[in-house]
Amino acid sequence: MAPRKRPGSRKPPEVVVCPTSKRSRSPPELEPEEAEELGVKGPGSSRRFDSGCLWAGLASLRVPPPGRSIVRALHHHKLGKAAWPSLQQCLQQSFVHSLASYRILHKAAPFDRRATSLAWHPTHPSTLAVGSKGGDIIIWNFGIKDKPTFIEGIGAGGVITALKFNPLNTNQFFTSSMDGKTRLQDFQGNTIRLFASYSTYNFWFCSMDVSAKSRVVVTGDNVGHVLLLNMDGRELWNLRMHKKKVTHVALNPCCDWLLATASVDQTVKIWDLRQVKGKSSFLYSLPHKHPINAAHFSPDGAQLLTTDQKSEIRVYSASEWDCPPSLIPHPHRHFQHLTPIKAAWHPRFNLIFVGRYPDPNFRSCTPYDLRTIDVFDGSSGKLIHQLYDPESSGIISLNEFNPMGDTLASVMGYHILVWSQEEAGMRK
Repeated sequence: MAPRKRPGSRKPPEVVVCPTSKRSRSPPELEPEEAEELGVKGPGSSRRFDSGCLWAGLASLRVPPPGRSIVRALHHHKLGKAAWPSLQQCLQQSFVHSLASYRILHKAAPFDRRATSLAWHPTHPSTLAVGSKGGDIIIWNFGIKDKPTFIEGIGAGGVITALKFNPLNTNQFFTSSMDGKTRLQDFQGNTIRLFASYSTYNFWFCSMDVSAKSRVVVTGDNVGHVLLLNMDGRELWNLRMHKKKVTHVALNPCCDWLLATASVDQTVKIWDLRQVKGKSSFLYSLPHKHPINAAHFSPDGAQLLTTDQKSEIRVYSASEWDCPPSLIPHPHRHFQHLTPIKAAWHPRFNLIFVGRYPDPNFRSCTPYDLRTIDVFDGSSGKLIHQLYDPESSGIISLNEFNPMGDTLASVMGYHILVWSQEEAGMRK
């Protein structure tokens, strides 16, 4: 059945800038009694929170003592007295402590259907692109007052399943969509190049990634096929790598010949693009208990983060793919009318960000569990912080930091949320 065309009258894009809070921007350390009142308790206890971010776990987070200050760590590193890992850990601790001052500084609701994909501009730290279930795309520079660029989609059947800026020309972007196309577009919505297309509505593309170094595009469809193409649009191969829908494809940022594919067939597979000859030529197959939403390589390429459709996040080490992974229990179950929840890395630190969908069947669920953004340490798997805004309390499906690592964009239903430090918002 052909997709329904969008009616002429449309809801105009709505961009709302949230006022910044005037509360103290240097929160004191929590005493045990205060931590208990704010809900920093063990499983099974009720929680109460103030009107700002959720400070779960902050009782254990303290400003590093003078001996571990950033300035001292940098000085010792310059003198050769401190290794880079210890300096990196000090910087990460400082960043985690700063999350207590993160607030929603910008909020937009430009679509008449839920948002489904998100990408930051690689060189403009205040510009992001978001795609919707109706095929609409907004390119929003929230650092200026100009009206965002809005590209209208086809409506029903036009879901933007993946979106990436073109690393070779950042005035263009790649998309894969449910209308059966993977293409390169400009900011006016014109199709520059069609990389893959289905002539029937029984097949569509669910995932896509791009490599600037190898100059290739990889895209996966709803029946398990993965296509590899060069930047000129020439198909290099088209193979059925999974038994079911390929929900995510990711090229390793450091070894761009290394490809990870995730599927609802409950497997993640690791491939060497130089040696792919058929569906059984994978390097490793990583079985899961449930269908999988995403598989993201860490920024240094040394780890792989997977998110299933139930209650488990896994962190695999690239040096030992076949060893048991680090398992992080977390409620984020799949729901048909919800954009699938996907855990993501911070671009500079070993931190994981993921939206929480409280589940009464989850073992550590409490009656007052909130729909937070949970922050985990990528090394230990421990929950170290939670972001929450009572005025935006829906389920947050997607989270991604800009390349600088200081601003977080989130997708919550129809809404786009931009989080940053309150001090940064006051300076703008």
